[in-house]
Amino acid sequence: MFYAYILESITKPGELYRGHTEDLKRRIADHNAGKCPHTAKFKPWKVKFYAAFESPDLALEFESYLKSGSGHASAKRHLLRRANLELMHNNMPAAGLRPPTA
Repeated sequence: MFYAYILESITKPGELYRGHTEDLKRRIADHNAGKCPHTAKFKPWKVKFYAAFESPDLALEFESYLKSGSGHASAKRHLLRRANLELMHNNMPAAGLRPPTA
């Protein structure tokens, strides 16, 4: 599998990095080890979103989209907002709260 992903800096929330890789775990470890000059300044990083693809061309194409103006807007509006809502929903029981019922 091949992946396109969005990372968020843990030390500077809101600082995002978009990329693609064949080995997501290794690539995240590389980012957090400071091996990528574009992300070393804001390490450590956490995965905010990733998508799996059958070919490297599709992963690269989606990464390019994520880096475009409309990709930034779409990710912020749909992908990252949803990730934040799911994180909040999953942490509610630990905080003594119950998720809303439909």
